[in-house]
Amino acid sequence: MRILGIDPGIAIVGFGFIDKIGSKLTPVQYGSIQTEAHTDPSVRLKDVYDATTQLIEKYKPDALAIEKLFFNRNVTTAFTVAQARGVIILAGVQAGLPVAEYTPLQVKQAVVGYGKAEKQQVQEMVKIFLKLAKVPKPDDVADALAVAICHAHSSTMQTKINEVVKK
Repeated sequence: MRILGIDPGIAIVGFGFIDKIGSKLTPVQYGSIQTEAHTDPSVRLKDVYDATTQLIEKYKPDALAIEKLFFNRNVTTAFTVAQARGVIILAGVQAGLPVAEYTPLQVKQAVVGYGKAEKQQVQEMVKIFLKLAKVPKPDDVADALAVAICHAHSSTMQTKINEVVKK
């Protein structure tokens, strides 16, 4: 199973493709989509959508996992991130991908085992899980890989639950 993990944003969208074969997780490709500051927001959203569509076409994931919006103090930022999430989800749905959404707490729990883990702990575990030489930068990329790992672990648990239910 190939999973596309996304850490959404309007300035920087982190993405990470991982393959899950059995219990083994292998990085395929990761990086970021970056849009120009001081550009019309509609143009930035189109850029995010187009880049996401191209990545999906090139790497052909089986699922898209995206971080749910964590609403903090900056309402304007929250709205633009929500819009970016929308175009990313649209790109996934148009490609026929199932979309899974995870809260930051769920991602931290799945990757570190502790829902209130610090960002550095999550990044270090991403590096360990995927056997990377260093933590991917910018932080959004490591966060996207963490979302993909979370989905890999969640889909493993769902498979085990389904097997138990069938018995």
